Amino acid sequence: MTNRTSDEGRSDDPTDRSVAPRSDHTGGDEPGSPPIRTDGGESSDDREGERTDVETTSDDAASSDEKISEEQAQEMLEGIDRKRTLTGWAAIVTSFIAISFSVFQMWLAARGFDFTATLPFVGEVSLGALQLLQVNSIHVAFALILAFILFPATTGHGAFATRLGRVVPSLASSLGEDHLLTRAADSVRRFVRWLVVDPERERVTVLDVLFMVLAAATALYMVMEWSEIQQLRIFGLEAGRSVAEYLGPLGILAEAISALGIPLADVSYPFFLGIVGVFLVLEATRRSLGFYLTLIVASFIVYARYGYIISPSTPLIGVLSIPQGTWPNIIQNLWYNTENGVFGIPVTVSVQFIYIFILFGAFLEMSGAGQWFIDLAYAATGTRKGGPAKASILASGFMGTISGSSIANTVTTGAFTIPLMKKSGYRSEFAGAVEASASSGGQILPPVMGAAAFLMIEFIGVPFSDIIIAATIPAIVFFFGVWVMVHLEATRADIGGLDRSEVVDIAPHLKRGWFYLIPIVLLLFYLLVERLTVARSAWFTLIAIMALLSVVAAYTKRTRIPLIGGILLVFLAQAASYAITGVGALDAITGVSGEPMGIVDGVLAAGGELGIIAIFVSLVIMILRPGLDSTLVEFDDAVDEASQSIASAVSRPSLADVNAFRYVTFIGKSMDSGARTSTEVVVAVAAAGIIPGVVSATGLGPNLTALIKAVAGGSIVLLLIFTAIASIILGMGMPTTVTYIILVSLLGPAIAQSSDIPLLAAHLFILYFGVIADITPPVAVAAYAASGIARSDPFQTGVQAFSLSLNKAIVPFAFALTPGILLLRGRGEQAAVITGADVADIGYFIPEVVIPVLGVFIGVIALGATVIGYFYSRVSRVERGLFVVAAFLLMAPALVLNAVFDLGGALGLVGAVPNTVTVDLAMRFAGGILFGALALKNRREAEQGKRETPAGSPEPTD
Repeated sequence: MTNRTSDEGRSDDPTDRSVAPRSDHTGGDEPGSPPIRTDGGESSDDREGERTDVETTSDDAASSDEKISEEQAQEMLEGIDRKRTLTGWAAIVTSFIAISFSVFQMWLAARGFDFTATLPFVGEVSLGALQLLQVNSIHVAFALILAFILFPATTGHGAFATRLGRVVPSLASSLGEDHLLTRAADSVRRFVRWLVVDPERERVTVLDVLFMVLAAATALYMVMEWSEIQQLRIFGLEAGRSVAEYLGPLGILAEAISALGIPLADVSYPFFLGIVGVFLVLEATRRSLGFYLTLIVASFIVYARYGYIISPSTPLIGVLSIPQGTWPNIIQNLWYNTENGVFGIPVTVSVQFIYIFILFGAFLEMSGAGQWFIDLAYAATGTRKGGPAKASILASGFMGTISGSSIANTVTTGAFTIPLMKKSGYRSEFAGAVEASASSGGQILPPVMGAAAFLMIEFIGVPFSDIIIAATIPAIVFFFGVWVMVHLEATRADIGGLDRSEVVDIAPHLKRGWFYLIPIVLLLFYLLVERLTVARSAWFTLIAIMALLSVVAAYTKRTRIPLIGGILLVFLAQAASYAITGVGALDAITGVSGEPMGIVDGVLAAGGELGIIAIFVSLVIMILRPGLDSTLVEFDDAVDEASQSIASAVSRPSLADVNAFRYVTFIGKSMDSGARTSTEVVVAVAAAGIIPGVVSATGLGPNLTALIKAVAGGSIVLLLIFTAIASIILGMGMPTTVTYIILVSLLGPAIAQSSDIPLLAAHLFILYFGVIADITPPVAVAAYAASGIARSDPFQTGVQAFSLSLNKAIVPFAFALTPGILLLRGRGEQAAVITGADVADIGYFIPEVVIPVLGVFIGVIALGATVIGYFYSRVSRVERGLFVVAAFLLMAPALVLNAVFDLGGALGLVGAVPNTVTVDLAMRFAGGILFGALALKNRREAEQGKRETPAGSPEPTD
């Protein structure tokens, strides 16, 4: 039997049944104890004193369910991401670069590639217009510079560095500490450590600065030497100026290096810069994303140069033979190209879509929306049976809309949800698994999905609104499936919910923070109703967030009349100015004029600037009333900490309480956070872009497609299984975006050419299994992050998380073979999102959309009974097997049918697959009958008490 303290909840041992069932009240230990707040409930001073260790002793076991503070959650996230913690001037410079990155991207979203503006009393100021390659290079250069600041080259604790560290002690022991060779080796060691090593992750090294300068040089060349780059596209990189010639007076350094035997001076400068650029991308990838991805990308580069060595006559792999290439041609394809390579489609999508949506999420998070959504989830479900786990699912879904990152979502949300789940009675592994599983769903949950969803826009050429529509039902099915499993576990273990006094009242909570919902509603409106581009939709929503927060920060009972009146007055003045003069009021005052627009067009033009007007008027109100105390706005703690730090730095501590200062800090902190979050994504897409670049430049694509089709033997089931396994293996420890890019480049054409699966369904299939990799052992990064908070066994947490997400592995097969689940009609390239006419076509809509969707929802219930081993009462092993059969028949009958006929065809027993709607419906009907019979039998046995489990005996939980 496992011992536990009074506040640990249930034992982590699933076989420990020695405690009485819990009541629905799992609040304080005694009457009158304070309510459990989902924000931790401690003061900032209390939180600063807390520490979260991965391992706990028996002495501190009583505190194992304490909520970790936001600072500790951030430290844990930085530890997983391997980021530096910078202070002083390094932190200031980092924030300046990060904010500059966001300003650059916001300009692109608002004004495009033309850097021209009209300034009051100055007139038009133009910095020129940039080309796509130039914009992409600046985008990547910003990310590289931030990567070299945020991630150390080495901490000196790796295997290679450790071996080198033994050299000096070995020399000292054999030769003596005063020996010349020992002292020389020690001097070299100290120099290398000063140059490269950052053991505490708090110092920017000389090597980092050098790499930052080189990264800036690559972008500077793209911007300043555009005419030369255009000529190089015709004549090749070797036609460019030499390094010595380009550097001018500094060319003597290149000559000196050449004198050492390295022929640098005569090398073409663009060729040299391309090599440096590709190397910097690989190095930034190694630092931020790990050695695994770096090795894969580097292997493709080596293959592009030496793949010709493979003989076409070699069995099986002969199809991988490619024509011989040269380094200048390879570098030109990888570095000076927007069709493929580093600056190819993935980086273009990052420039146009991904960054601005990450910035949208950063603004929403820093506004305090994250904690508001978590409290909303607990208010809605916290008091239900197993309420904390159900609230965790909702909260993770809400946070997924903001972050789009499995790990960040797990750490930020799990810091609040996991301790409450454990306190209510869930095992540590199960609590961590619920959070990891639900958090990984953020990347597949519309409207703000992960970065891979934006890449689909370019790869398959569909509007983002179609992707949102297609991804909605599978995402709901996934979260519903996890909900079912936690409910069954709560029922099995008799886990109640929180007391009503322990959660906020939902009506006052909605009244206090209703404005947090407006940006998401606006985003859906722009995308689905107005059908604006993704970039414009995100930009308008971003302005809406800033405007809303400014109005909320300035709004009180005393200021509401001047605030609303001021906004209305400025709006009317702007509309009148546009109607009469054709320009805004400020331009009209400074003497600028245009073509009169008329009343209607003037109002519309002013309406497009309503957000800016609201921000301007609100700031004026906040500046005129510095002591304004707004009770509505609650910025994220990171904003308040930044406000206090800046105010203390300028020796004006009182500034931290001024709303105008806090609001400006909120803007800056959001831009800073967005850039830091984007750094890893941009580096990932830049590195991953090399792979499709090599595939395209070498002509590998058609040969690889032929190889995959040959291995699959014409079986669509085998092809999908190969894709699923490859997605999980490649996705272990790598961002989902990278996995998606690689597999779409390698396997996407094979799926499209070997089947009639809609292209959107095939791409979503790859995305789903890339997401599953985050919770699949042995490298289940999201599950391991959750286990750190839950203090559970990491591997078992990963196994449990994968079990809870099992429907996420079956649903992709279901919608790949039954497109109606994605609300798609048609097959192959002819598939399209259903319309009103399709809904009206009952003969199509009922059998091919409604029934499959209902089958999937019922199927995940059957799957829940299988995983948890409980329905109305305990489920036997035989019944679990039958529930699995029912789940597959209900969810993916086409998968079962194709697998049976593929096997029968290989044995020569059957012919072609009878791919008809009638067969599909018959199999789903059979699955429904089987599920109903099992459920009815299980319920009857529960009522009769046949399956009651004696106290102290184990029950299955996985």
